[in-house]
Amino acid sequence: MTSVTIARMGFINPAPVPFDVEEWKKKPHLERVKPLAQDWAANGFGTPYAIHVLYIVKLVLFTLAAYWIIGATEGLEGGLSNWWTEPIVWQKLVVYMILWEMIGLGSSSMPLSFRFLPPIGCSLAWLRPGTIRLPPYPDKVPLTAGNRRNIVDVLLYAGVLVTGFILLFSSGSSASGAFSGTEFSAGRLDTTLIAIMLGCWALLGFRDKVSFLCGRPEIYGVLLVVFLFPIENLIIASQIVLVCVWLGAASSKLNHHFGSVVAVMVSNTPWNRSKTIKKQLYRNWPEDLRASKKATYFAHLGTAIEYTFPILLLVTQGGTIGAIAVVAMIIFHIHITSTFPLAVPLEWNLFMIFGVVFLFGEYGDVAWSTLDSWPLLAIILAVNVGLPVLGNMRPDLVSFLPSMRYYAGNWATSQWLFRRDTNAEERFDSTVKKSSPVVANQLAKLYDPDSAEIFLTKALAFRAMHPHGRALNGLLPHAAVGGEVEDYKVREGEFLTGATIGWNFGDGHFHNEQLLAAVQEQCNFEEGELRIICLESQPIQVQEQRYRIYDAKTGLLEEGVVKVKDMIERQPWLGGGEDYEFPVHVTSGGHQNAAPRDEPSAPVPPVGVG
Repeated sequence: MTSVTIARMGFINPAPVPFDVEEWKKKPHLERVKPLAQDWAANGFGTPYAIHVLYIVKLVLFTLAAYWIIGATEGLEGGLSNWWTEPIVWQKLVVYMILWEMIGLGSSSMPLSFRFLPPIGCSLAWLRPGTIRLPPYPDKVPLTAGNRRNIVDVLLYAGVLVTGFILLFSSGSSASGAFSGTEFSAGRLDTTLIAIMLGCWALLGFRDKVSFLCGRPEIYGVLLVVFLFPIENLIIASQIVLVCVWLGAASSKLNHHFGSVVAVMVSNTPWNRSKTIKKQLYRNWPEDLRASKKATYFAHLGTAIEYTFPILLLVTQGGTIGAIAVVAMIIFHIHITSTFPLAVPLEWNLFMIFGVVFLFGEYGDVAWSTLDSWPLLAIILAVNVGLPVLGNMRPDLVSFLPSMRYYAGNWATSQWLFRRDTNAEERFDSTVKKSSPVVANQLAKLYDPDSAEIFLTKALAFRAMHPHGRALNGLLPHAAVGGEVEDYKVREGEFLTGATIGWNFGDGHFHNEQLLAAVQEQCNFEEGELRIICLESQPIQVQEQRYRIYDAKTGLLEEGVVKVKDMIERQPWLGGGEDYEFPVHVTSGGHQNAAPRDEPSAPVPPVGVG
């Protein structure tokens, strides 16, 4: 068995790499991925503890700002214990979350999302005409074609922010407590302003799917719709929204990928410093990094918790069992927060904790009969049940966010290949108007070039530790001209997107052929200079994933499918010897080493922009 040195991270400096850098640079791509995947299993990303402290400070500031701003609302008198149960507090917290996310302060901000200089995107890109936007239906919705942001896009985005701030600092209008039998001193938010905010947000969504999804419409947008209806509907309707989120997320984890998600996530937690425990997450560290039975067991246990306790919250309507369920879901979200997942949706978890206490703790005994609007119920079920069902069966049509496949592990992904000898990445960075330099150049300002390249390769190792990442590695020879992967710099599409369009959150529909076309319009690459591999999510009813390979100049080169069983049988570096040949089933285009197409277990749908 190969010996692998386990490095220790410091408080300020990242963990030193467990190999000789000069020797590592001479190795082929997958051999460079291998020691970094092995190191991830033992050390996670190797993030300095100071970074985790920085995120904790941000969470404290996030909480204090919410307390000060919401607590200043007219009618909220005394301390927090006197006013936290007012409906306007819940309403304003939802608006606060939308603003926090859409400004760029929330998910996918700062170093754990590969944002270094600057640490945020969003507003830096979306308030600037000329940056790239990605309309969801440019060929179907009038006045949405094109990929460059103009003053209309800026004004719509600013409209969401401005109306949000007005709502956040406004006084409430009168509201009687139909669900509690009391009069609420601070009232409720103005429904006209809420409608204006939703209108700006919806119009923005037709112009740019990225900024629309950044505000998390499947959660906060639906809750804003709830706030438009009579106040007596608020509690039960909000409860149903949160329960749908939990059940949707749990359902998406019923796959062969989720065990690896848990293993990779727990390996990266700052509180798990036991190398013994980390090794037990894998079948035989360091040479076999497939998820162990123990990791898979804990993954299934978490899924069972996410099914069981939300249902209990909804049906018990308080009481002892309801109180136990409240505590269980608080612990559930504290655990997720403590793992510091790379998309860092930390504030969202704090929001869900408050939602548990407010909706199911304080108001857990509110009668179901208070939800008396069937149109509202229909809207909630269409968005929070219908879209997740469609998104799991046709992931090409629905983003993984409204599909609620947050931690499913079978996300749509991509890898971008920049030809080395033409300095394609450098030209991309200098030509495309975007919110920040590419990650390689951000890191170069903080570390030396070798360290920057190691960081970027460790991001590829992180991807490869998930089954779908092994498929991406197997497809690299199909994408590279002549199969020569070493002629290219391989970049993780997820992190490249953050710099290019302002936000990234695990959605491969943000960095597929649509973004490639927008980049090519500005860069005019020659054939072979820039190629991308797009891997679509696995439909829940099919045990395979569809891929496409594009050249920036000539378009679609090859498409086909890869089977889930072939992914989960291989190592992040694909193994050794003949195992380096990953079975790929080509449906059009072609690669001389590809396997013949087997009969699919179910029809593979066409892929759209999502």
